[in-house]
Amino acid sequence: MRALRLLEWKSDPVLVEIDDPVPGPGQVVVRIGGAGACHSDLHLMREFEAGLLPWGPPFTLGHENAGWVHALGSGVTGLDVGQPVAVYGPWGCGTCAHCLLGMENYCECPDLVSVPGGGGGLGLDGGMADLMLVPAARQLVPLPDGLEPVTAAPLTDAGLTPYHAVRRSWPKLPPGSTAVVIGVGGLGHLAVQILRATTAAQVLAVDTRAEARELALAAGADLVVAPDDDAVATLRAATGGRGADVVLDFVGAEATIALGAAVSRFLGDVTLVGIAGGTFPFNFFSLPYEVSLQSTYWGSRPELVEVLDLAARGHLRPTVTTVPLEEAVEAYHRMEAGSALGRQVVVPADAG
Repeated sequence: MRALRLLEWKSDPVLVEIDDPVPGPGQVVVRIGGAGACHSDLHLMREFEAGLLPWGPPFTLGHENAGWVHALGSGVTGLDVGQPVAVYGPWGCGTCAHCLLGMENYCECPDLVSVPGGGGGLGLDGGMADLMLVPAARQLVPLPDGLEPVTAAPLTDAGLTPYHAVRRSWPKLPPGSTAVVIGVGGLGHLAVQILRATTAAQVLAVDTRAEARELALAAGADLVVAPDDDAVATLRAATGGRGADVVLDFVGAEATIALGAAVSRFLGDVTLVGIAGGTFPFNFFSLPYEVSLQSTYWGSRPELVEVLDLAARGHLRPTVTTVPLEEAVEAYHRMEAGSALGRQVVVPADAG
């Protein structure tokens, strides 16, 4: 089969032929219908190097995946060949307290997994291929009626990650509250929709690109702002001067973290999702009182079920551009140039 593989750090992936995967006991092979191209993959290609992570190349890219059950290993029950499924991306030990709750993104036994903090497309072979081996049936979620794999694929990260970040702050988002979304890319445009679908908050969005700000408005934002010298004043004015109850930073650069801190409100949340590597000088006076500054990583399997349900009922509509597997490298180049809106989804030629 064909697979887009990262062969070494700081390089472009290459499309190669490899053997079809064969499921062992408890394992499942999925025929891929869509694999999202994520900005995190660019960090793997451009910035990561040997020793930074406990795993490394070579592996097949693609950690946002959905398709159809292709083959079942012995002992697998509850799934049928041909059934449409989404792949839950973070793969933990399956037995620690967090994993038993479906929170494999926060697995506490890294010594029991081959790629701590990773999964398919992140250390192990992912879904930018015709077929994908999933190590355990629990890491598959059946798709609700009416939701196609090409739409579901980006929701497994670009939908799940902002959903988790928003969900943890639900108590701070009643009527009269404000949420600020910084960075309206693959995750950010879905964050706007999630806030609209699950909270009563006013939604403000920030992005450097005019077309991304237009996407935010189409997704339901009440106000869009460029991160210029007037951004802080404009955002605070939109909150009546009080500041934002929740800030979601999908960039994570020094400037965006500082912007989030500057527009936050007493008792608010500033949640860092983006991995651009920015830092923030924390001291008694650097944030309004009782503002919580935290990071998040992905989301839980039960939350993925909720995300897929929202999408199946029309509350989440990812902006998707499909790309043939043969053009996946060019998709990453477009992302790197900042010319890709929403999510690019790589689709093998034989999908469907």
